[in-house]
Amino acid sequence: MSDLAGFRAEVAAWLEENCPAAMRQPARGDEDMCWGGRNPVFSCPEQKLWLERMAARGWTVPDWPREYGGGGLDPAETKVLRQEMARLGCRSPLSSFGIWMLGPALLKYGNEAQKREHLPRIARGEIRWCQGYSEPNAGSDLASLATRAEDRGDHFLVNGQKIWTSYADKADWIFCLVRTDRTSKHNGISFVLFDMASPGVSTKPILLISGYSPFCETFFDDVKVPKENLVGELNKGWDVAKYLLGHEREMISAMGLGEAGVPLPEIALQSMGRDDRGLLDEPVLRARIALFEVRAAAFRAMSERFIDELKAGKAHPAQPSMMKYYGTELNKARHELIMAAGGSGALDWESAASNGGAAARAWLRTKANSIEGGTSEVQLNIIAKRILDLPSA
Repeated sequence: MSDLAGFRAEVAAWLEENCPAAMRQPARGDEDMCWGGRNPVFSCPEQKLWLERMAARGWTVPDWPREYGGGGLDPAETKVLRQEMARLGCRSPLSSFGIWMLGPALLKYGNEAQKREHLPRIARGEIRWCQGYSEPNAGSDLASLATRAEDRGDHFLVNGQKIWTSYADKADWIFCLVRTDRTSKHNGISFVLFDMASPGVSTKPILLISGYSPFCETFFDDVKVPKENLVGELNKGWDVAKYLLGHEREMISAMGLGEAGVPLPEIALQSMGRDDRGLLDEPVLRARIALFEVRAAAFRAMSERFIDELKAGKAHPAQPSMMKYYGTELNKARHELIMAAGGSGALDWESAASNGGAAARAWLRTKANSIEGGTSEVQLNIIAKRILDLPSA
């Protein structure tokens, strides 16, 4: 649309009329996020209504093609929509690994049948996906994965184990890396999709230091996967995997923006109050928060530029590693400041006053940010070699 000002006015008016007031409050955590799925759980009726209204317009995935459930918006229009949602405080209508990771990979590597089968259901929030990548002996060196898929004619027979599978116990389908050729490390990997309700699939939640269990061990015992669920070429799954990892790192980096919850200065004011000038009543912490806000603003600007370059096909292939590294460092710093503002009360682990120790549990959870999606050490190596052109040691 050439008339962006007119489009902005149209979007603002529609959001004002259709976004329920309950969906204009900051999300407090996973319980306030809409994950969709075959048997979706909504925190309130307004959440379901908001998803339905946005999905009907294709605005859960505004830049996807209309024929696959998207809004068909160009990059400039997509940015306007996000800006207007942020201005009104509208929550994202749908949180989905299908949107953040699998969808872009299917758009690039999937065949037409796969796109038409899966993408519209992702856009409508009808299927919840999980990611089958890491294994007990294949983390940072993901290409060492051992989960195998044997060719049995019209299907693959999958056996093996994945670990750190986010929400596997709640997911409907999985996108999974499997070994289809043992003679080549990188060129023997394939990318397949299958139903988590398939016979032979089982999950076991992993209890984290935070007290929550968002991750699982996932086991495959003679799981039949139809051949039509192979994405891309046989033994060329590493190409799909690398492309998807870029989008995963982009997703993880967004934690550094801290836009899903209450702004950091407001949290600190609630905890510590104001001095006689109306400022945060702790000058050292006030200075630390100010410095953090400057860094977060710079990262936000860089993120917007990166998204524009990515959509235009001009982003450096290693740039997601840079964004992931800095975004996760920002998120860890944010939670350190929240704990500092809360004082000893922030260490409360169970009481109603602390919302079940929400601050402490969230702070502990951030310690994994520099590991998931590729460790910080791996990201820094990629940045050094591919962006800075530094020689190997």
